Amino acid sequence: MAGVYFYNGDWHDECPKVLGPTDHSFWMASTVFDGARSFQGMAPDLDLHCARLARSALALGYNPTMEDGEVLDLCEQAVKKLPKESELYIRPMYFARGGFIDPDPESAEFILAVYDSPMPEAHGFTAHFSRLRRPANDMAPTDAKASCLYPNSGRAMVEANRAGFDNAILMDSNNNVAEFATSNLWTVKDGVAFTPAENGCFLAGITRSRIKKLADMAGIEVQETHMTKEDVLTADEVFNSGNFGKVLPVTRVDDTEFQPGPVSRKLRDMYMDFSRDNQIF
Repeated sequence: MAGVYFYNGDWHDECPKVLGPTDHSFWMASTVFDGARSFQGMAPDLDLHCARLARSALALGYNPTMEDGEVLDLCEQAVKKLPKESELYIRPMYFARGGFIDPDPESAEFILAVYDSPMPEAHGFTAHFSRLRRPANDMAPTDAKASCLYPNSGRAMVEANRAGFDNAILMDSNNNVAEFATSNLWTVKDGVAFTPAENGCFLAGITRSRIKKLADMAGIEVQETHMTKEDVLTADEVFNSGNFGKVLPVTRVDDTEFQPGPVSRKLRDMYMDFSRDNQIF
């Protein structure tokens, strides 16, 4: 897998080994990261992803060591080191070395990984309702893009894959639909786009926010709402928004079949047009 890595002031062609058993992030999972994309020389909303990284570090209790603009500059440098046609995952991270239960606020270190990760085709994916839930914001650091949140999503993905589905839909502690295991969830009914209201149990993503703005530009009404399983199963369209695949239609939820619809196609096309205005080179 081709990629470039930045750590401790140097660029590397291979992933550097940086953690040991006494480092806080190794045994207490205090790592935070953000995920952005570059494809065909474009990197939509890369600045927003870099800014969120710093907020995540603060939410975990330690201090970022770099300004947002410095992180953005390193990400752009990394993208330019790889072929323009590459489809890349951009992952800036902070991890803490010191501390016992809580991390030492001044022990944060920065590392960046940018590597090949092909974009999924927009053919659609399947999902099922998981038995697992997203934690409430008084149960976990849900205001951060923190590595410690992902094992539960991983368990939901394993459960879904074993049942023959590509992804899982997780509920919140009040039995409302929260999100897919790996992205934010949308439905369409009678031309109106719906997405679960922010309630602190999941990250309302950067791509989600961009899709809301694009929908407004297109005259598509968006409602953030408390969403039930029935709302999903009776929708005209179901789709996702997220950094990895941007906007992808859902073709089946449990036993209910869906077709990719005009709203998700329109928003995906608009997102790709928006991305062309975010050229790095």
